[in-house]
Amino acid sequence: MKIKVMIGLIVLVFLTLAWSSFKEDKPITVSLVSVTKGTVDLTVSNTRAGTIKACNRSRLSLPIGGQIAELFVSEGDYVKKDQVLIRLWNKDQQARFADAQAKLKMAKLTVVESCYLADLNKREHKRLVGLAQKNLVSAEHLDSASTKASISAASCSKAKASKESGAASMQLQKAILEKTELTAPFAGVIAEINGEVGEYITPSPSGVATPPAVDLIGDGCLYVQAPVDEVDASKIQKGLAVQVTLDAFRGERLDGVVSRIAPYVKELEKQARTVDIDVTLVNEQQDKQLLIGYSADVDVVIQRQENTLRLPTETVIDGNKVLLYDRSKEQLLLKEFTPGLSNWRYTEVNAGLKDGDQVLQSLDVDGAVDGASVTIAQ
Repeated sequence: MKIKVMIGLIVLVFLTLAWSSFKEDKPITVSLVSVTKGTVDLTVSNTRAGTIKACNRSRLSLPIGGQIAELFVSEGDYVKKDQVLIRLWNKDQQARFADAQAKLKMAKLTVVESCYLADLNKREHKRLVGLAQKNLVSAEHLDSASTKASISAASCSKAKASKESGAASMQLQKAILEKTELTAPFAGVIAEINGEVGEYITPSPSGVATPPAVDLIGDGCLYVQAPVDEVDASKIQKGLAVQVTLDAFRGERLDGVVSRIAPYVKELEKQARTVDIDVTLVNEQQDKQLLIGYSADVDVVIQRQENTLRLPTETVIDGNKVLLYDRSKEQLLLKEFTPGLSNWRYTEVNAGLKDGDQVLQSLDVDGAVDGASVTIAQ
């Protein structure tokens, strides 16, 4: 019985060794990537998604309340500067403005009448002065003409003052009338309208936010606003180059420059304080394909090395090691190298690897360890 058990154990050991030998000898299939020359940037990236914004965007509201009488635009319409968007019911104010216009017209006519009469009395007084010097007019007659000329001159001045008062009154009524119309401060696209004809609009009370009557987005100027960690903010300066990527355009990278760094830190989360930066796109043609509100990621280029050895960062182990492919042994060997600049895409190689060396592309392959036998995937 004992002999049979021993024989069984010996057979089991041999089978285990044979299976292990077979398993070790079987190579695994992997993909490789070469060490090449190119550009490597030291970058600072946003901590949360940035946003495409318009340089000009106004959420417009009327300064007074009233009933909407006319709505001249719809969402998506393109409007010009100073175009009327909404008009409130304003017949009462139109009447006041018309009354002010009529009074100003009357005041102008009074100026003409009074000043013509003043000029006539002035000439008559001057003529009587000449006759008085020849003793042809009595002193009483001359004094009466002088008084009449002075009164006429005063009436002319009074009429001019009344005209100025009428003009000011008309301007006041015009300004009040203009408050019943909402106009576009710049050219752009209507993004949103809150209100319909017949509805009543109420202006926002102080300290209380209410939806705008019209949301107007300016035409032809966009920028990216993105938050960066407060630790990295000190490395960023205005004018630094930026690479912008968008989920809506995967694979494309847009060029930009840092145009603004916020002078304060946002404390949206106690453990994630950030500083907003604004990025202006360099190529204006890129603006035309972007929509307001697109999410965007920014990489601010702090330092750049061109035509340097590099390899994908995803191939690096512990910051300074790779699994190098040994062509002669068809094995992977753990190899240390001296890294330089690094970002999420590429890591610079200062020493330890040479141009053309091939390393394991993905570290997630089962069995891809130091000394593993491999075959190359086609």
